[in-house]
Amino acid sequence: MAVLQKLTSQQAIELEKTYGSNTYHPLPVVLSKGEGVYVWDVDGKRYYDFLSAYSAVNQGHCHPKIINAMVEQAQTLTLTSRAFYNDKLGLYEKYTCEYFGFDKLLPMNSGAEAVEAAMKVCRKWAYEVKGIDENQAKIIVCKNNFHGRTTTIVSFSSDSTANKNFGPYADAFIRIEYDNLDALEAALKNNNNVAGFLVEPIQGEAGVYVPSESYLAKAKALCEAHNVLFIADEIQTGVARTGKLLAVHHENVQPDILILGKALSGGAYPISAVLANNNIMDVMTPGTHGSTFGGNPLAAVIAIAALEVVKEENLAENARILGELFRSEMNKYIETSNIITKVRGKGLLNAVVVNDTEDSETAWNMCLALRDNGLIAKPTHGNIIRFAPPLVMNKEQLLDCVSIITKTFKQFEN
Repeated sequence: MAVLQKLTSQQAIELEKTYGSNTYHPLPVVLSKGEGVYVWDVDGKRYYDFLSAYSAVNQGHCHPKIINAMVEQAQTLTLTSRAFYNDKLGLYEKYTCEYFGFDKLLPMNSGAEAVEAAMKVCRKWAYEVKGIDENQAKIIVCKNNFHGRTTTIVSFSSDSTANKNFGPYADAFIRIEYDNLDALEAALKNNNNVAGFLVEPIQGEAGVYVPSESYLAKAKALCEAHNVLFIADEIQTGVARTGKLLAVHHENVQPDILILGKALSGGAYPISAVLANNNIMDVMTPGTHGSTFGGNPLAAVIAIAALEVVKEENLAENARILGELFRSEMNKYIETSNIITKVRGKGLLNAVVVNDTEDSETAWNMCLALRDNGLIAKPTHGNIIRFAPPLVMNKEQLLDCVSIITKTFKQFEN
């Protein structure tokens, strides 16, 4: 079979360039194997993975418990569609609802699909429960957000690359500054038709921006005061990445609507979900939303296994401990550095800011050098490098990675 053909790195890259839509700019490394915190390229060179597929592989590459559950179910039943019941979906819904503390789960596949579904739930609740006039509901979003790239979502994106020439745009959104409670309060007071506030607890794609202490708790309180749903997009920050099961748990916040994806499957399969309590989710009735693959039995068993791994291996606590160590070690380096100005993050979701302009190639070249030294990461917004290794990493491995990172960065010191 063609997919089993062994390719050189250059052959693999050329095939993608020739036959693939040019929507990504990958780092030039061709990966063919993964295990735990490591990946290998087609030539057998091993790397530390410091991106984790944008935090989808929190449980490590090819975690045996997840893969075994996947293989066993794949040999039995993979898909029924929702035209029929299957014997795994209800188990997954119950387990996940109890895991995160909600009444109901709406199963989807990709993160962007889950965001779209959450917005639909929010709007339907606004019309049928809150009493907003039909077609008048607004959702507050934050500037520099990243919630996906569907046409609705790019309508409220600040990224011109994501939305230029994809109009006309949906206009039922109010954009405010992130981490600005005054702006949120003003938007709530000045608009009677606000249905929800959609927010990332940490803005990941924007460069790992951590909000001020108590921002999320106070934002939730403002939403409650105005009968507005607080919608947490935890697709990247959830499932133990930031040192808590959810990033909002750092402020003891329980969102009205929770959006999950990525590590919900441990990177083994596209799985996402929207969770809410009955008073919100019950507005959804047959025909109002759906997905052929959403809630399939294969996804259900994979997600259960992935969440069990998080709990059994104490990955949230490990992320908290190693994240503090990483930032501490990086700050020691930054004290004498003229190329890195800052490290920020929570748990094992971190970023460093390169002392150069956003349109420079310095961060990209640094990532090429990191690759050469056995660690792969990727820049975001030009002069920021995001670091997010699998949460199964141990202290010895983390310190080895810090050594690789600092030695590499020193090559770029003036």
